[in-house]
This record gives sequence, structure tokens and C-alpha cells, in this order.
Amino acid sequence: MKSIAAFGEIMLRLSPLGHERLSQSSSFVARFGGGEANVAVSLAFFGHAARYISVIPPNEIGDAAVAELRRWGVETGFILRQGRRLGLYFAETGANQRPSKIMYDREHSAIAEARKGDIDWDSALSGTEWLHTTGITPALSSSAAELTLEAVRKAKENELAVSLDLNFREKLWKYGKAAPDVMREVVRFADVVIGNEEDCQRSLGLSAEADIKGGKLDLAVYEKLTADVLTMFPNVNKLAITLRESHSADHNSWSAVLRTGQKFMVGSKYEITHIVDRIGAGDAFAAGLIHGLDLFGDDAKALEFAIASSCLKHSIPGDFNIVSEKEVLALMHGHSSGRIQR
Repeated sequence: MKSIAAFGEIMLRLSPLGHERLSQSSSFVARFGGGEANVAVSLAFFGHAARYISVIPPNEIGDAAVAELRRWGVETGFILRQGRRLGLYFAETGANQRPSKIMYDREHSAIAEARKGDIDWDSALSGTEWLHTTGITPALSSSAAELTLEAVRKAKENELAVSLDLNFREKLWKYGKAAPDVMREVVRFADVVIGNEEDCQRSLGLSAEADIKGGKLDLAVYEKLTADVLTMFPNVNKLAITLRESHSADHNSWSAVLRTGQKFMVGSKYEITHIVDRIGAGDAFAAGLIHGLDLFGDDAKALEFAIASSCLKHSIPGDFNIVSEKEVLALMHGHSSGRIQR
């Protein structure tokens, strides 16, 4: 299996108990998570040598974050320990017609204040074959954007494959640059790009007729959108877009499409009717796609693995998709009843 590095920010996640609101809860469940860390943990579960590259403060909270990554089998030897604080986010779980909500507290975090040149990329990437990163870190600060661009450039210089989850986060782009001004340059170093329709529109400045607020999805719109992205960025050889139809906070339809050159593939669709936690589902998809491409060497099968992997994530509390390859393959093969295993 390929050795894969992920670069980004891990955070402390604080959530009210059950479906309580932030304003009413007297206690919080504390977990660690973050887009790129979620991918690293998932890949470790699938059996890869997964390395996490980040900037984490040298304090007790930072120690706990590193220990959590190690707990799940992620290599942490190239995490830079500097800065004053770890980013936080608060996650309120919705129900029925009340949507889930996320509040960020990430200003002046260690990685937001890190600068180009702080990380020795030649050493950090040595022995790896793939780098995964997202559009979240470049949204934190101008210096974090420069650091992300340095990461993908160094990866290509070292002949690594690069995957990029666009992950547009409107609440984070506050330091003066618009997302397309930064992300269009980052995408030019990517081989595999992942996102949803809003990510493509808001991160890359493209227009599409997709209904990003729910309802029935027109696949013809996605066929054109994916073709437009690959035309704009000829270096990208695979573009995956996740398709979520949100009927309520508890009931979503879930699928994805994959564009490779002239080929446009539509994956299976799952009805997820009792969502436990949807945060991290896109990261589970990204990890599933990376692993599926490595496992099968077949784009269509990799797409199916990614969709099944991310479907299972909706059943697991917290950010991490702690499922095995065997469990994902079982769902792909139709074992979806949830019957108890003895």
C-alpha cells in the first residue's frame, strides 16, 4: 500500500451532549478532528502508512492531540511543535428540520501563524508517495496559504501524487483574499481534486446551475461542471464531486460522481435515514477514494469504495471514520441491513 502524508490543522472539537444546543448545554464532549487529520486516521485504518504533517503548540492540549493521532496508528514524527494555541471548533448536532451548526475558534492558532519555510518539506515528505491536503488551511491566514502552496509545490518536486479536497469554508475566509485567488493556484499542483458543487463554485470561481440547498440533483449539471474544471486545470486527472440531498438533518441521500478525462461515472446512492454524525463524511470519502484507487486500480470501483466508506461515517460519532476495509467492502457488496454480528 502507498505511504501517504496529510497536511493540515487538527483541532479540539467540543460538542453539547446529544442534540442539545450550545446555549443550553452545561457540558461538552471533547474530541479531536479536522479535515486532513480525519483522512490520515481513515487511511491508517485501511492499512496505509499514514503520516500527519502539521504545526501544533508545545503544550498539554497539543500533546493530547498528537497522542490521539498515534492512538489510531498515524505517524506523528514530522509535526512541528510551535505556536501558542490549538484551534477549536464547536459542533451542535441538528435534528429533523433544525440543521447542525459549527462555530470556529481558530484565529492565531499555531498553524495559522506558521510561515513558509517553517517546515522542512524534503524531510517531512521523504518516504511517502502521496500528499493530501485541503482548502481549509489556506483559508486560515495569508501565511497558512503560502505554507500550503509550498507543501504542494514540494510534493510535485519530489514526484508525489497530490490530492486536494477543496473544502470551501465561508466562515474562515476573512483575511482579505478571496478563495479563488488562492485556490486556483493550489489546484494547479493537484492530480486528484475532491469537493461538492459549492466547493467548485466558491473555491474556483465557477458558475453552475446546481441546487446547493437540496432537492433533486440534475446529473447533467455535474457532468458539465466536472468537464469545465478539468478544462481549466489540465493537470487534474481525476475530479470527484459528492452529491448530498438533504431531506432533513437526520435523513440525507448520499452519492458521488467521478470525472476522468472524457469519462464521467455516477456512483451508487445510499439513503441514510438516521444520521448519527455527518461531520467528516467528506474526509471519509476522500480517504476512501485514495485507498480505492490504490486497492483496485480501477476508477469505478474506487468511486464505489469512497461512497460506501463515507456512508458508514454517518453512523459514527466524532470526526474520525473508524471503519475497516472489510466493513466498507461488505457494504459495497450489499450487506446494509445493520443486522447484529455475533
